[in-house]
Amino acid sequence: MTRTVSMPVSDLAVTKNKTVTEHIEEESVTERIVTQIRDKIICGDLAPGTPLTEADLTKAFDVSRNTLREALRQICREGLAVHYRHRGVVVRTLTRTDVRDIFRVRRTLELQALALPGKTDSPDPAVLHAMAAACDATAQAALQEDWRSVGTHSLRFHQYIVEMIGSALLDQFFRTILAQLRLLFSAAPDERRFQLPWIERDRELYDLIVAREYKRASKKLSDYLDRSEEALIDLL
Repeated sequence: MTRTVSMPVSDLAVTKNKTVTEHIEEESVTERIVTQIRDKIICGDLAPGTPLTEADLTKAFDVSRNTLREALRQICREGLAVHYRHRGVVVRTLTRTDVRDIFRVRRTLELQALALPGKTDSPDPAVLHAMAAACDATAQAALQEDWRSVGTHSLRFHQYIVEMIGSALLDQFFRTILAQLRLLFSAAPDERRFQLPWIERDRELYDLIVAREYKRASKKLSDYLDRSEEALIDLL
């Protein structure tokens, strides 16, 4: 017997007669679009103020307007975009208040990640390998004067720190935090000057983590986050 999914009354017009399988497939497509838009923000391809135009995106993703609108609603819920009446959805410009909130989250998750290994086993070797690759990619991008990529790889490095916790839900949540950080990076008038100091600091953190010197790594990361927060606030 085919059953339908219980939905809010406001959504019935577009969901009537859909099967459970159809709902799951639609949600999967929506999540794929959300992931791709979020990744474009993390990579710096979508800067604050960029319009997320329905006509362009439905064509780019080859999806219906209803599916795209649900994806854009999710992007707005994640704090990465905002909907303006008569203007549509645009990538969000963050404030100093956002910076403070983002760094509360970063301290909670990243410092907790470094507190866990001492009580349990060593970090997953795959995570350590990903950290090393991110550091190497950051250094290579700097040599090529590709400062936007430097920022992207540094963000990935901190994603891997959080992955030391071993929670898929936290990993997913932190990707949104990284996307918000990238939106803040765009305020830097001189990207080279802004990104350069963090390259060596990321490498130092990695070396301490590999050496299992977690207390030193935690202290260095705490200072890192303090300085990073101050630098971003100074940009705004």
